[in-house]
Amino acid sequence: MTKLFEVPLYPYQRSKDQDAASPVRHPVVIIGAGPVGLALAIDLAQSGVPVVVLDENDKVSVGSRAICFSKRSLEIFDRLGCGDEMVQKGVVWNLGKVFFGDRKVYEFNLLPEDGHKRPAFINLQQYYCELYLVERIRMLQAEGKPIEIRGRNRVSEIEPAAGHTRLIVETPEDAYRLEAEWLVACDGAASPARRMMDLEFAGRVFEDNFLIADVVMKADFPTERWFWFDPPFNKDQSALLHKQPDGVWRIDLQLGWDIDKEEEKKPDHVIPRLKQMLGDDVDFDLEWISIYTFQCRRMGTFRHDRVIFAGDSAHQVSPFGARGANSGFQDADNLGWKLKMVLEGKAPERLLDSYAYEREMAADENILQSSRSTDFITPKSEMSRIFRDAVLDLAEDHAFARPLVNSGRLSVPCIYDGSPLNGADTDLLPMRTRPGSPAPDAPLGADWLLDRLKGGFVVLGINCSVPEDISLNGLKVVGVAIHGPDIGPELRDRYLGEQSKAVYLIRPDQHVAARWLEFDRTAVEAALAKALGAKEEEHA
Repeated sequence: MTKLFEVPLYPYQRSKDQDAASPVRHPVVIIGAGPVGLALAIDLAQSGVPVVVLDENDKVSVGSRAICFSKRSLEIFDRLGCGDEMVQKGVVWNLGKVFFGDRKVYEFNLLPEDGHKRPAFINLQQYYCELYLVERIRMLQAEGKPIEIRGRNRVSEIEPAAGHTRLIVETPEDAYRLEAEWLVACDGAASPARRMMDLEFAGRVFEDNFLIADVVMKADFPTERWFWFDPPFNKDQSALLHKQPDGVWRIDLQLGWDIDKEEEKKPDHVIPRLKQMLGDDVDFDLEWISIYTFQCRRMGTFRHDRVIFAGDSAHQVSPFGARGANSGFQDADNLGWKLKMVLEGKAPERLLDSYAYEREMAADENILQSSRSTDFITPKSEMSRIFRDAVLDLAEDHAFARPLVNSGRLSVPCIYDGSPLNGADTDLLPMRTRPGSPAPDAPLGADWLLDRLKGGFVVLGINCSVPEDISLNGLKVVGVAIHGPDIGPELRDRYLGEQSKAVYLIRPDQHVAARWLEFDRTAVEAALAKALGAKEEEHA
């Protein structure tokens, strides 16, 4: 049976650029047709920015790879036009359980409050995620949007130049030259682009190895995240079980440091391990096997003049916590609108420095959480192991110990506290919607708040009228006013607190830029200028 990842989705076709007399310059070129590169390309094309994606492959990824997509990623997919496809195919889950030995220690709900359009997580093989993103690109192309994806186009040389970047691209036919006003490297943890530019990728490599096995089987395990510390089937190690679509289950087994990776990947070694976990009477087939080592690393800075790095090419974390791909989507979400504003002359180039500031902050947060998870899962000393096991024993009966259990703090979006783009604030409104925070969803009758906050800057008035004609440097800002019966308890709790009205300036990536208790055009224009990277004296 032919697998999805065996079929070329964007096969090589000769482009006009290969026959041009001189190198063609494009506004944005993205290296890498993985999930992050595809998401960024869609975001740019939807807003009218021409973009070319280059990838040395012509297919989706082999194996499930990233499988846990967070609520914030699903909200980003909604804005990109493919959220429904992801959720309809994915396995929805909110509940996780932690086991110590053969007993359940406790369980947790990742979305304990109601009033959100999307669940805490879905499990979906990465190849499906990439498929739906490519299909969305095809839809945009049919609509005449300026987006192109070139398979079997491998970038072999990167040369920064004044105001652009020069590329040499290898194809099955020949090599050709290309230029990019802005080049975005989304080419993965091994990032050839990073190596070509001789840039650092510093951090920590943990001395342990984990087996990933995608197993096709019929099983009656519930749709939950199960994590074991020291299970009977993998003594003194850990294990993880997740359900995916099509009867595929993800199993992670800790193996230890001193192993022969090639031997451990062989079915003769993998199958007995899985039988020990699942039982001899469970029939299963292996779909994909891999072994990985925990790494927590990042580049010193994500922007290098006209070359910008995003996703795994910029930062890498251990997979426990689902912080890799989800953080990459937030990179794309943060970068897309900023590139558009700079290319259209509505913001200075230094707006892109805020991408580096905000997403480097997010990378540090993810690395910190991922490192803590790894240290708890794989204690580095006997004393650390004694402490961990004591915490697990206590957590079964004592709620105070449960926050100390760390089987992977699961992905949440970063709050950009201290960002240079943050504007006015008042502490009379709820803390969770302060400037820098991602705007939380809330029901609006039969609609949803985040569905109203798409496509650009929005001035949101709650019990407060706002005009629709605010602009700065030719940038039109949409006014959204919500009154009366549409203001339910969820919206009131998240955006008003004890106040009767409020005004929010929301960025195109749905993060809060500023907020007030009432509308003031001058204050909103000042906050908008700041959110576009203007210095205070420039706006004045």
